[in-house]
Amino acid sequence: MKNGFKTAVLLAGLSGFFLFIGATLGGSTGMVIALVAAFGMIGMSYWKRDALALRSARAVPAEEEQYPQYYAIMRDLTERADMPMPRLYITPDAQPNAFATGRNPENAAVAVTAGLMQVLSWEEIRGVLAHELAHVRNRDILIGSVAAAIATAVTFIANFAQFALIFGGGRDSDRNPLADLAMIILAPLAAGLIQMSISRSREYEADRTAAQLINDGEPLARALEKIHASVQRVPMKVNPAQEQMYIANPISARQVAGRWFTTHPPMEERVRRLREGEWRSTF
Repeated sequence: MKNGFKTAVLLAGLSGFFLFIGATLGGSTGMVIALVAAFGMIGMSYWKRDALALRSARAVPAEEEQYPQYYAIMRDLTERADMPMPRLYITPDAQPNAFATGRNPENAAVAVTAGLMQVLSWEEIRGVLAHELAHVRNRDILIGSVAAAIATAVTFIANFAQFALIFGGGRDSDRNPLADLAMIILAPLAAGLIQMSISRSREYEADRTAAQLINDGEPLARALEKIHASVQRVPMKVNPAQEQMYIANPISARQVAGRWFTTHPPMEERVRRLREGEWRSTF
């Protein structure tokens, strides 16, 4: 699929960028150390990501007796997708939003906010749940973790090179210190931009997969419009490191940033693609 191909290209570009930065600034030893450290930290976070995300969101298990429609919709979606049933949670936030987490479909969890239950119809909630299940199906948590690990490694190398430049350790006499300084500053920024581009691509893909799963893009399109309008009015306290996992960026102040510096695509474009039926195309 187009978004899958784009993600693969971006991950390959991020990996190649890491190799280039490592060879330029950190050398082979620094590059290996940075990569091992980054994957070690991100790997631990990935393994426990569901527990950490749910605890941070103050999520509690949704009891089927209290939310029978929630369970009924998710059972129908998982049967359609031929996937295991994820654990279902509710968070106390008034802002309508939702996220999925878990290292694989067998250990997945989906959480929706109390505000989502109040603002959206069940048909619109079905579109949102299909989107979150699509993230699980498409292994977006794994993709995001790999991208984060490589971007973190680039930052490690840049920090290492910064100390080496300041103290003069290990720098070749024929190296241009100004060029090194520019690389140190720009490398983490470029890696972050690629990482955010991957995140945006996965959001488009989850929208597309969700519409295909329910054979209709309109419920999710209406849900996104309502969520987007509410985000502007209803504040929500979220760890900035976790904002990318929500269906819409919950921190409204960040939505005014340029499109290249956001983890989510423009809401208008997401809605347009859903309503114009781009999800029906295969490439």
